Amino acid sequence: MRFVPQIPSTSDPRSWLPFAPLALRWEGGAHPDWPGAVRRGLAVHAVHLPGQSPVEEALEVLRHNLGPDFLVLPAALPANREAGFRLLGHLEALLEATSGRGVKLALRIEGGAEAAVVDLLRQARAEAVGYCWHPGTADAELLADRLWCGVCEPGTDLQPLQRLGYRWDMALPAEDPATFRAQAAALEAAHPLVLFPAELPTEILGRPVVPDDSVVLGRHWDRS
Repeated sequence: MRFVPQIPSTSDPRSWLPFAPLALRWEGGAHPDWPGAVRRGLAVHAVHLPGQSPVEEALEVLRHNLGPDFLVLPAALPANREAGFRLLGHLEALLEATSGRGVKLALRIEGGAEAAVVDLLRQARAEAVGYCWHPGTADAELLADRLWCGVCEPGTDLQPLQRLGYRWDMALPAEDPATFRAQAAALEAAHPLVLFPAELPTEILGRPVVPDDSVVLGRHWDRS
C-alpha cells in the first residue's frame, strides 16, 4: 500500500508538493494557496470531514475545486431509526451534490458499528457509498467489498488489511514533511507490498473457487 500524508486543509501546501497525492483533514476552509497547488499537480486523494454538518462541509469542500477522489464522513452507530434515516438523508444529498464530479463518498465507521451501518446501507441499496478503514475498525472483513481508502497512525498494525488484499492509499496524519517521511518509511518496512490476499476466497458469488491446473506462471515468478 502507498502511504500518503494527511494534513490540515489550512496548511500551506507548498512544502508538500513532492508528496502528492495527499489527504486533507477539513478545518472549515482551505489555505489560499491550495487552488494554485492543485493546478500545479498536487493531487488530493481524500478530504476527511469532521462530520458535524456533513452536507454543508462537503459543499464547502467542493466549492474550493480541490478535485478529491473521496470525501470521507464519520458514521456512528445509529442510536435509533431516526438517526439511521438522518444518515441516509445526508448520503442522498451528498450523492446528488457530487454527481458528475468524479468524487466518491466513503464512511469512516465507528468501531463496533460496522454491522449496523453496513446493514442500513444494504437495506437502502446505497451501493455507491464505500468505506474508510481506521485503527478503531473492529471488523474490516465486513467492509472489504467496498474498502476504498484508509487512515492509520505510526505503529498501526496493518496486517489484517493485508490479509484482505487491501493495497491502496493509506493516509498518515502529518505535521511536517520530515516527520512524515520517517514515519511512512517505518510503516513501509513493517508492511511490505502484498500483491494478493494471504487467504484467498473459497467461493465467489456462491460458487466454489476451483484451481485451474492449466494456468502456468511465467518463469520470472520462480526467480528469488
